[in-house]
Amino acid sequence: MKGIAGRTMRGLPSGARLDCIDNTGAKIVEIIATPKLKGTHRRYPKAGVGDMVIISVKKGAADMRRQLLRAVIVRQKRPFRRSNGTMVQFEDNAAVIVTETGETTGSMIKGPVALEAAERWPRIAAAASIIV
Repeated sequence: MKGIAGRTMRGLPSGARLDCIDNTGAKIVEIIATPKLKGTHRRYPKAGVGDMVIISVKKGAADMRRQLLRAVIVRQKRPFRRSNGTMVQFEDNAAVIVTETGETTGSMIKGPVALEAAERWPRIAAAASIIV
């Protein structure tokens, strides 16, 4: 996984609830799994900014609810260190629903997107209004 560089701890374990910040109809999603993550025995799998996760829609449009989809995490509350030494922290945890190849399902993204997620997923960077 190439989510967060270095030894920075990932901020979102399985079961965490995030805001969905695109216009697909989902409002709140829950992390079910983190694919391609090589974890440690008896440790909760965690994800960070830029990681693709499998989610379940908890609140939103009736046709979106109770579906298993893929999403990319674009913001997290836990501070993380960038390679230039600055610490970055957001006000909330947020994700964007994508396809398996990384194409955004919605057409617009509300609010800021972390630079790490924008560099790794070019379609998210194209749809984002603000990259921090």
